[in-house]
Formats: sequence, structure tokens, C-alpha cells
Amino acid sequence: MNLAGDKSVKSLRCFAAKFSGVVLGFLRHWLKESLGLLDKKGLRNWNVCFAKNKQHTKREPQVNSKSSSKTNYSGAKVYVGIDVHKKTYTFTAYCNGAIVKRATVPADNKKFIDSAKKWFLGAEIFSCYEAGFSGFKLHRDLVAAGIKNIVVNPASIEVSAKDKKTDKRDSKKMGEQLSVGRLTGIHIPTVEEELARLITRTREQLMKERNRAGHRIKSKLFQFGFINKDDDTIMSEKYLRSVESMNLPKELNYAIGLLIKQWRFLSEQLDDVKIEMKAQSFEDSKSEAIYQSVPGVGDVSARVLSNELGDLSKRFKNQESLFQFVGLTPSEHSSGEKVHKGNIDRQGSARVRKILIECAWRSISVDGVLKDCFERIASTRGKKRAIVAIARKLIGRIRACFMNQTEYCIGLEI
Repeated sequence: MNLAGDKSVKSLRCFAAKFSGVVLGFLRHWLKESLGLLDKKGLRNWNVCFAKNKQHTKREPQVNSKSSSKTNYSGAKVYVGIDVHKKTYTFTAYCNGAIVKRATVPADNKKFIDSAKKWFLGAEIFSCYEAGFSGFKLHRDLVAAGIKNIVVNPASIEVSAKDKKTDKRDSKKMGEQLSVGRLTGIHIPTVEEELARLITRTREQLMKERNRAGHRIKSKLFQFGFINKDDDTIMSEKYLRSVESMNLPKELNYAIGLLIKQWRFLSEQLDDVKIEMKAQSFEDSKSEAIYQSVPGVGDVSARVLSNELGDLSKRFKNQESLFQFVGLTPSEHSSGEKVHKGNIDRQGSARVRKILIECAWRSISVDGVLKDCFERIASTRGKKRAIVAIARKLIGRIRACFMNQTEYCIGLEI
């Protein structure tokens, strides 16, 4: 073995490596200095300069809160989904299938509308939000400002089973589905119609409060053994007088006395509301006469139906749209050649549906045709499904009365 030759080769390789390193270092230093890539202290600042050069070479247009006000949307269509809360509005805006703005702003209608027009200058703006506690004031302000807004039923918004619920996600789903035409607006009542509904809806609230007070009275009596579990006496003035005559402990007598005063006060308010409803019925005598001619529909039911539904010949273009509004349309789960229709979808007005079911139970004792229909369906499908079918038939007949401008005819086959 030639050890001397091996050592000389290794030393030569080591020298070449060191020399090449020195040369490359000198060249790198010369290039940076000549290109101005050294800072004032003579230190290398390659990373900072590289980052600056990268920013200058790659400038992609972005739409954000600062630049969107300067963006011109002339001829474009912008779709805005708004998640409405008491103090804030969270919205997501889509244009050409992409999100162009998303933010949460104070719930000030005027400021929000003015800002939207600045953000989407020159665009045709479409918007939507869910029906709820806020009513239709925002809708009317948006429409008055030239923005095409719809109010949607929350149950009609498509959601995934794995979706988490946040304000941003809700507004995003509304904006996205609005942009592709998958949302349909509900009927928007006039201000006068909204005000008329306040009477019957306030009565409904007072009834709930009075029932709650009555339940509390019985609960306390049962708690201390003054009534038994089978006591199902209806709460009335006569029952309250019997409770007042009981020999109750001082503390229990005081607590129940307060609840009795509350029950009586609510009863007085309900009497006042009843007088107001009577006066309202005189102003709406035409619709009132048709509703009250229906078997099973009394003074209160007629007023609720008149305020909630109005003239059925003008508002609903066909029976199916009416059935969908009151939630009496059967759900469907069909596949292939199999067609399966289940329970009602319950997506309509629960208030109207409840009144119609109550009226249907009373009507079968008056109208023989409805009774025969009820018994025929109940024999195979059960009484619950049968009474829903009667309620559906009843509201369909009421619409026919409005279409023909005639009162209900008992016993008529349709």
C-alpha cells in the first residue's frame, strides 16, 4: 500500500475544499455589497432584503375592510347574509361565488345600510336574515334604501349534521345559499297588520301568565298536603274563594294570597283585551263574518285567524301554499319506487296550527260531513292523524269561502 500517495491525495482534496469555500464566500460578499444588500454597520441583512423583494414581486389583489370601500362593484351582484342580534349584526357578503367581506357591526340600521353602500359601491345588493324577535323593521329599512332583502324561515336554511353553530357560520350559510337562489322569503305583513296582531298575541301571553299563576297556587297547596294528586279542578274565581277559606299556615297563606292577586289582575287584563278584540272585529267585519260562520270557530279563534291569515283569497295563490304556511303538509321520505309520507313537517305557524286543531275537534260535532270523514280516517290511521286531516280540510274550505265571498255551508260535500 502507498501511504504517502493516499496522504497527498487527501491533503489536496482538503486544500481544494478550503479554497473553493473562500472563493465562494468572497463572491457572495462581493455580490451582496455591489447590490446594496449590506446595512449601515456592514452586517449581512440578506433575509430582510429577500423578504422585501418578495413583497414587491408578489402583490395579489385582496378585498378587505380598508380596500373594499374603494373597490368598484359596478354591474356586480353582491349577496349578504345577516345574522341579526339585539346589539350586533354579523354578515357575510358574496360576489361571484367568493366571500368579499365579513364583519360584525353594531345593530344600527342606518349606519349599517350606509356602510354597505360604501363597501359595495355600484353593486346590486341582495340580502336576507332569519325571521325572529327583531321583526321586520330592518327589512323595511333595507328595502327603502334600495337593497333587495328577504326574511327567511330559519327551518328552511340548509345545515349539515356536523355543522357547529356560530354567528359567522350562520351568516355564511345564508349568504352562500342566497347567492345560488336556494332561499325563499316569507310573507312580510304591513305595519298595520303587525299592530293588529299585537292584540291577540298579547292575549295569548296573558293567558300563559295566568295559567302559570294558577299552577303555582296548586303546586304550593300540594306541597303542604292541602290537595291530593288527583285534584284536577279548573282554576276559577269560585276555586280561589274556596282556597281563601282554607285554614292555612301564615306563611303559606301569604304566598298564595300574592298569587291569587296576580291571577285576578291578569283576569282583569284579559277582560280588557276581550273588549279591544270586539272593537277590532267591527273594523274587520267582512273577514270576521266568514271566519265566524265556520263550525268550531268562536270569537277568539276568528280574531286570531283573521289577524294571522287575513283574506285567504289574496294572500295565498293556491291551497298548497296555505297548507305549507300553517304546517299541515306531510313530510316525505321517498326513495326509488317507494313513496313514504310521514307526519306533518311543522314548519309553518304553530299559533295558527294550534287554533285550527282546536276548531277541528269542535267542528266534527257540528258538521256531519267532517265527522264522517274523521271516523273513516280514524278507523285506519288513528284519531290524531284524523283530526289533522280535518284541520287541513277545514282551512281549505275556509279559503274556498273567501274565494267565493260566501259564508261556510255546513254539511256541504266538497
